[in-house]
Amino acid sequence: MARGWESKSVEQQMESAQAETNPSQDTPTDAQKMARREREGLLLARSRVKQQLESSTNEVYRQSLQHALSELDEKIEKLSG
Repeated sequence: MARGWESKSVEQQMESAQAETNPSQDTPTDAQKMARREREGLLLARSRVKQQLESSTNEVYRQSLQHALSELDEKIEKLSG
């Protein structure tokens, strides 16, 4: 069992060393990270609204969900474009 832990430690050390010697040139900035997180959150919200829209039978609620879906699409488009 100790050997298994030892090999994991060696593997982690090798990965750390490789990451330090080969810094990625495509490292995202803080603003890029924040925009990506915001976009992912919007996509999650969009999928939830879409799921609710598919299961809803109340027409007024469906219209509200359609409006929310279109607003989310606009926000996603702004972040992507």
